[in-house]
Amino acid sequence: MFTVKKGAAEIIQRLKTGGFRAYLVGGSLRDLLLGKTPEEWDITTNARPAEVTALFPKVIPTGILYGTVTVLLPDGPYEVTTFRADEKYVDGRHPSNVRFTNDLQADLARRDFTVNALAYDPETKELFDDFAGQADLNMKIIRAVGDPLARFSEDGLRPVRACRFAATLGFTIDGPTFDAIRPTLAVVRQVAPERLHDELVKLLKAEKPSLGLEYMRESGLLDLILPELATCYGVAQPPEYHKYDVYWHSLYACDAAPKNNLTVRLAALLHDIGKPACKVDDTFYRHDQTGAELAATFLRRLKFSNAESGAVVNLITNHMFNYESGWSDAAVRRFIRRAGLDNLPNLFALRRADTAAMEQELGAAYLNELQGRIDRIVADENALHVADLKIDGQAIMLALNIPPGPKVGQILNALLEKVLDDPQLNDRETLLKMIKADA
Repeated sequence: MFTVKKGAAEIIQRLKTGGFRAYLVGGSLRDLLLGKTPEEWDITTNARPAEVTALFPKVIPTGILYGTVTVLLPDGPYEVTTFRADEKYVDGRHPSNVRFTNDLQADLARRDFTVNALAYDPETKELFDDFAGQADLNMKIIRAVGDPLARFSEDGLRPVRACRFAATLGFTIDGPTFDAIRPTLAVVRQVAPERLHDELVKLLKAEKPSLGLEYMRESGLLDLILPELATCYGVAQPPEYHKYDVYWHSLYACDAAPKNNLTVRLAALLHDIGKPACKVDDTFYRHDQTGAELAATFLRRLKFSNAESGAVVNLITNHMFNYESGWSDAAVRRFIRRAGLDNLPNLFALRRADTAAMEQELGAAYLNELQGRIDRIVADENALHVADLKIDGQAIMLALNIPPGPKVGQILNALLEKVLDDPQLNDRETLLKMIKADA
């Protein structure tokens, strides 16, 4: 039917040789049926974790309480999970007890969506599809296995996953499955922010994240997870520049951002979340600064790293730059210093995504011109930071006979401001004369 990765086929063959049943299952099988190459390969078996471990030299007990171990082979890691039938869920994420079983159908019945409740034996070519998963794949539908209200009441991450799959697969969520999301929002509230973080990151890798985000808004998930964006819905913008409200502009800017660049996708999604709080008539005063603060709060809440958060907040803070050909070279140097040279490629990508979601795209000519000027400044090795000055704090202390302290930093920053205006001043003797003259 299709080609199975060597390691996955080897694991299934070895388990079967050992007297067990084993199948390819879940997302890896779904992707194969869709003609995609799976990023992860999952295997299910009636062998218990200890029996799986005994068959392979390198095994990690990654989720052994739930029957999952990771088999390490030369071509990668593989999750192997024992058939199980979950009992009552007690914390919105995990069953109170896991009962291992020899019944493949019982194992498939506990899964979230029909497109993930499929199993395949690559040796016999037999496909197990008790819940019409293939039909839903063909119709491009996300449908819960069994009663959607029961499935979502068991695990609060499943409603979020439904929206994520809708985006990443380009599918629609079937009516009863979608209708079960809002009544189970209380269960979603129990989900750890780290898990919500992972789902959002996966959703933002979709061709059009807007598909999943709009499902989240319509179901109430967005109010729960990203209320800062939900409040943008219906907030009108000046029609001469914008054809969408703040919410839809943000979603379409996110769609237009590079799909393999999480930093820019996040910045595009969040760049205008400060607008509702800053709106006065048709103007959004300092929305970039307010938006940066709100974005920092959201990113911290969903456990993004300090580095990820800092990069996104920097882009939002600086996304309103209005370059014109009349900028002086000093203005360009200050722009580079303010945004950070390493951040400029992402900042330009954000600007392109932002303008793509406006009434009229502004084109890239002005960005190309600005990039050319930046390239020339960098090539000329202009000083852009205190560290680029031909003088340091030690030299200042010796020249002025002053101790270490804030004054040294103030002098360095004052010198940098002058050098930004005139790079030729960045000469050690010239700088020493300047600080002595001002002393």
